Amino acid sequence: MKANYVQRLRIEFSKDGPARFIGHLDLARTLERMINRAQIPLAYTQGYNPRPRMQLASALPLGFTSDCEVADIWLLDRIDPEASRRALAPKSAPGVEIRNLYEIELKQPALQPEEATYLVTLLDPVDGQALAEKVNQLLTAKQLPRERRGKDYDLRPLILDLKIMDRIESPIQLLVRLSLLPGKTGRPDEILAALGFDPVAAKIHRTELVLKQPDTSD
Repeated sequence: MKANYVQRLRIEFSKDGPARFIGHLDLARTLERMINRAQIPLAYTQGYNPRPRMQLASALPLGFTSDCEVADIWLLDRIDPEASRRALAPKSAPGVEIRNLYEIELKQPALQPEEATYLVTLLDPVDGQALAEKVNQLLTAKQLPRERRGKDYDLRPLILDLKIMDRIESPIQLLVRLSLLPGKTGRPDEILAALGFDPVAAKIHRTELVLKQPDTSD
């Protein structure tokens, strides 16, 4: 069956404010509505249940914020990317801000996130020295057995970096870099639980997504 799209655009956007309470599926629907309101010719799958030709890089858990979200969309007709950005920006939902929009090649592989970095702000007073010791225990541990959805897993190999940010005043912040590979996805709330903190008592903000780069060896 012939493809019904001719162009692929990548949207980089932030998710903050009221948008932090939008779940992953609702976010996809929100983006679809924004794109349609901006009269961008979004392509849809064919068949009895057409779906928008759109892919989000990585689901952001409810309540988290981010300034580095990524979505690819496929279009029925070619359009100037800058014109798309100008049309889309004023149609954005509250808390969703378009940071960048540009064209990528159709043949590029699907979005494949490999790692993510989060800035975690601890909202309650914390003993800095005790926290430093807990962080060191996590980093020096050979294994960190945990359970997720009834299945056991090892948290340690999912932690790529974990450190306390240099801050003189409260609140204390942690920089957490985690794997996002298939079957090896780390979550910052699980890091907080391993450190003995209630994830609800923290603000979690995604600051960077690292995507797998396309193979240019050919």
